[in-house]
Amino acid sequence: MEGNGFEGKEAVGNCLGSLVDQGSRDSHRYYLSRRTVLEMLRDRGYDVPLSEINLSLHDFRAIHGQDPDVDRLRISVTHRSYPSKRIVVIFCGPGMIKVNVIRSIATQIVNKDSLSGLILILQNQITNQALKAVDLFPFKVELFQVTVFTVVKNQGCGITIFRLHNDNHGTCEGRKF
Repeated sequence: MEGNGFEGKEAVGNCLGSLVDQGSRDSHRYYLSRRTVLEMLRDRGYDVPLSEINLSLHDFRAIHGQDPDVDRLRISVTHRSYPSKRIVVIFCGPGMIKVNVIRSIATQIVNKDSLSGLILILQNQITNQALKAVDLFPFKVELFQVTVFTVVKNQGCGITIFRLHNDNHGTCEGRKF
């Protein structure tokens, strides 16, 4: 009997087929990025509920839809040991990050005096002028690429996140969590 080597393996194919994500790529990317940031913040000692970290992709899509609004993904948490230490995470849209985007972010942040840090999650490039505008914030600002989160998150033995430095050299640093 001639065969293609897949006889009796239909059940395995169906099983693997159920693992294929049928949702949008953007919602999956935002889900992984947001979860990674939440894990990183928790590791740094911030008060992040496990329910936020353990949110399933299905539940994330039920809340944010297939095309999440980046403004609704914003995170604001305080440190467990130092409640006066607060950090905000802002997801930037898919467009190029220019000075006007940074200015808009600056106007959206309330209580700048009580903020100790800001994390910007970027989907696209940031211009040199926008990087200079970031330097004007009176607190530490970290920039992360959303695509790096999704690629590196799935390496298996930890998470490597690449931080983009504002040192005018375009360097990146890898860090395992």
